[in-house]
Amino acid sequence: MNDFLRLITLQDANTRTVLLGTGSLGLAAGVIGALAVLRRRALVGDALAHAALPGVCVAFLVFRERSLPLFLLGALVFGVLGVLTMNAIRRFTRIKEDAAIAIVLGSFFGLGIMLSGMIQRLPSGNRAGLDSFLFGKAAGMVHADLLISAAACILALLGVAALYKELKLVGFDREFAGSLGWPVGFLDLTLMALLAIVTVVGLPAVGVVLMAALLIIPGVTAKFWTDRLAPHLALAGLFGMLSGLLGSALSAVLPSPNSSMSRGFPTGPLIVLVAGTLFVGSLLFAPRRGLVARWRTARLLQQHIDDEHLLRDLYELQEAGTPASLSTLAERRTWRTGSLHAALRRALTNADVTDRNAVITLTASGLTRAVRVIRSHRLWELYLHEHAGVAPDHVDRDADLIEHFITPNLLAKFEAQLALGDADPLRTGAALGVPLSLHPPGENAR
Repeated sequence: MNDFLRLITLQDANTRTVLLGTGSLGLAAGVIGALAVLRRRALVGDALAHAALPGVCVAFLVFRERSLPLFLLGALVFGVLGVLTMNAIRRFTRIKEDAAIAIVLGSFFGLGIMLSGMIQRLPSGNRAGLDSFLFGKAAGMVHADLLISAAACILALLGVAALYKELKLVGFDREFAGSLGWPVGFLDLTLMALLAIVTVVGLPAVGVVLMAALLIIPGVTAKFWTDRLAPHLALAGLFGMLSGLLGSALSAVLPSPNSSMSRGFPTGPLIVLVAGTLFVGSLLFAPRRGLVARWRTARLLQQHIDDEHLLRDLYELQEAGTPASLSTLAERRTWRTGSLHAALRRALTNADVTDRNAVITLTASGLTRAVRVIRSHRLWELYLHEHAGVAPDHVDRDADLIEHFITPNLLAKFEAQLALGDADPLRTGAALGVPLSLHPPGENAR
């Protein structure tokens, strides 16, 4: 409880440093990563992170001291070198981009592991602290690290704001941007440079292995909530910042799983786990694109189709003078288990049918709705046969699928072009007691 109170009141200077550092890092990674995902360069961040490891090792071998600015400089140089290598492979060979990324990632990371092994065998190798670059050590952030993270965040956000229009067009249509004379190659390299800066700065906090997740997950999570680029970038930055803040906070307050450990769970993995949790929550519960919303939409659509199928079957039976019962309805089409009973319950609730002595009959409102469904079905059948050249014995299934989605405007066009004649349900509907009106009150059929 004391740790929690100190956390929420930001009494501890080290806690403030870690929270601000990881929060700014998550914000920058979310925004830049979202653009990389949009540009289909999601794995470039992973390749950059792995390519930066030999740069850290070379910096230590050259200067023989543990200096974070020097380490980051070496990582940045090798990260940019990795980007240039990927671009050269793609441009001057027939190798595809995914293969180029794999080549750079594997080769540079292999070089980094080899150099790391050499450093560990040196007398001063234990002081290099390379493990923090492999797995991250956000809890060890100091004020200088915070300044570097904040500077990288500001640089990334300013770069995106300055080139927002250009990056937007290149991300959606690179060829069109090139046809307008825009420097597409320069814009691509600028995005990759910003990605390299954020990746390199994030290595000490999250590590080589998990940095790609922090770049990719917030941007993908934001796609469940919006279709527009500006809100997408804002949400990606928010999700990235929340991942950094909550992951760091959980690392500070969760009890240690091992009594021999001085601290709780490592910060870097918790940051990525929080990002993953936000992704799963958005995947399930986003209002439009979440699985729950999509399942509910599909369920309501299926109920709507079942309801109209029931009305259509009842109308056709009533038109033929055949008493309608559950068994008769079940024989007319292949209903799923329980679907017919559920559709009948909804029709009774909506007062579209009556059920007297096991005989189901359409009411006046049910007849009106049924006429609309039948007329849409028969007009679409006639259109497919006369204008699309579909054989008469093949039109029923297609009409059965599309009749539920014909708009009033399209139906009005069909009425002007096609004549159903004796098959027009408005004629037989009048004999059954339905008003001679195709559209219910309040619906415009312009």
